[in-house]
Order: sequence, then structure tokens, then C-alpha cells
Amino acid sequence: MQGGSDSLAERFSRLAQETPDRRRVDLELRLLDVVLSAFFLLVSLPLAIPIAIANLVSSGRPVFYRGKRVGRGGRVFTMTKFRTLRPGAEGRLGHHLGETLVEATESEVTRLGKWLRRTQLDEIPQFWNVLRGDMSLVGPRPIRPRFFEELAEELPAYWQRLVVRPGLTGFAQVRRGYETSMAEKLAHDLEWIADRSVRLYLRTLWTTGIRVLRQVFD
Repeated sequence: MQGGSDSLAERFSRLAQETPDRRRVDLELRLLDVVLSAFFLLVSLPLAIPIAIANLVSSGRPVFYRGKRVGRGGRVFTMTKFRTLRPGAEGRLGHHLGETLVEATESEVTRLGKWLRRTQLDEIPQFWNVLRGDMSLVGPRPIRPRFFEELAEELPAYWQRLVVRPGLTGFAQVRRGYETSMAEKLAHDLEWIADRSVRLYLRTLWTTGIRVLRQVFD
């Protein structure tokens, strides 16, 4: 690994390029991402417009949350979601991570935001990130650059998340939920990276869809 002034994300991204060749399956998954994200964007439009209006009326601007995340190969991109927190919450919560972040966030969530988070409808705009190629429908959840640096120091295998695009959903979320430790989440992420296939991708999407529907109609 080279030294110098490169960030950890940049240095680890070089390691990510040295992993075994999975170009065929990655091409198949990317094709599915494009087709399905375009379909989901179209289908969710009648729901996304009222959500945007309700967000604007209930708590003002901005309607969307935009945050920097580490993507495939260490490239940083802007992830978009419907805003669920009070304006300015990002600055107040920026130094938290893991369980402390979850706890601190509770007091910042708006009334509409609680419903959006429970149903995961706040993530509708991320279909655009998938269509653009920043994300995949299935993969490790995207993480902020500063937290990536910290976790890569703490968990030596964390750089392997850079091998694939971050996902709108993933093994860790489907299997255990948000209370899982970072080490446990990483274990699930590495399992996806090692075993990723079209069959596993579709099965994860199906499980996620059932889970979301249950949350919407609870």
C-alpha cells in the first residue's frame, strides 16, 4: 500500500481493484439496476410528489437531504433522500456514529420524517442514484467519508466494501436491522461481496419488498 497524502479511501480503493475478476456478474447486476431503478422511479412518482409537497409544507426547505458518501473504488458521490430531520440536523449529528447516532437522531426527526423512515419511503430518491451508477439496489449501505476513514482503521477488512457499489438495501439491513454492530454489518457485507449473484440480488430485493410493505401497512 502506498503512503503519501492520499486518504484511506483512496489507498484502499487501489486494493479493491486487485480483487478477483467478477466483471460478468457485475455487468449483469448493473443491467438489472438500470432496468429496475428506472421502473421504480416511474412507479413511485405518484407517491414521491405528494411526499415532497408535504415535506415542504410541514417543515420548509430543503425538501431533500443530500450527503456525501463513499462509493465504489473510493469515489465520493452525493446521495439524495427525502429530508426526515429538522433543518440543520446534519451539523448537530455529524460527530455521532453507530448506536449513538441512532439515539441522537431520535430528537431530530420530524413528524412526517418518522413515518417516512418507518416505511423507508424517504429512500425513493436513491433510485436516481442507482440509475446514475452511484449506487446499486443491493449492496453495503453507503457511508460518510469521515466514518469510512475511522472504520477502516478499526476494521482492517472494511476497505473491501469498495469492491462493489453501495446499495439501497443489503444483507445487514434485511437480516438484522439497524441495531447491528458495525463488525456484524461488515460480516454481512463481505458475504454479499463474495457470493453476489443475480439470484441472491433478486432474493434480497424480494425480502426487502416484503419487509417494506409490512411496515407501510402496519
